[in-house]
Amino acid sequence: MDLIPAIDLLHGGAVRLRQGDYSQVTQYQVQPDELASRWRGRVRRLHLVDLDGARQGRPAQQDLVARVARAFGPGVEVGGGVRSMRTIEEYLGLGVDRVVLGTAALLEPELVRRAAMAYPDRIIVAVDARQGLIATHGWQQQSRASALQTVQDLARLPLGAVLYTDIDRDGMEVGPNIAETVRLAREGGLPVIASGGIGVLAHLERLAEAAPPALVGVIVGRALHEGRFSLEEALRALARPAAPV
Repeated sequence: MDLIPAIDLLHGGAVRLRQGDYSQVTQYQVQPDELASRWRGRVRRLHLVDLDGARQGRPAQQDLVARVARAFGPGVEVGGGVRSMRTIEEYLGLGVDRVVLGTAALLEPELVRRAAMAYPDRIIVAVDARQGLIATHGWQQQSRASALQTVQDLARLPLGAVLYTDIDRDGMEVGPNIAETVRLAREGGLPVIASGGIGVLAHLERLAEAAPPALVGVIVGRALHEGRFSLEEALRALARPAAPV
């Protein structure tokens, strides 16, 4: 399972939100491209979220994303306000490895299909849920769509992965929703990346112990930024036998 550090971008800086709430922002002093440079060569992937883009419905920080991609090298994935093929192509042209689609999975399924077919394994669909139901528009709107059913419907496409976030746990450091994440990995039919709630090494250890083969990565943000544990400690915590199929 890959450890994937996350950098959330807001107004040109690195931040973290609590439960997707723009009124609960922690601003970090280090620049996003500096963070990316520190992690280069130590992990395979880096996760970026353009929070301005997520709120506006269109990418807002392409220049910063490009700088971060240059600082980190291959393996950057980015999301936030991606609603068109043109935006996907622009991001890939900036040196980004994979592009994350969120709201589009529900509102524009044809865009997801076209993108996945045009760029196999380079499109990730973000499934952000509260109590098993998907939230959209930067987590500001709640749908009635089941996260599991949505992923099962997407499984026919050559997607790189599904990024599953339990919104109620995101940024709260209370631990990931292991049961729902594992269920999605076992029953969804696509590779799954876990996100939301990692606060201590024990959270990573428990996730690694429960992980079926389809659970391929975990996003860690606030806990790394605020020194709850080091990158090396996190990598060791994930180096555990995965659960049987």
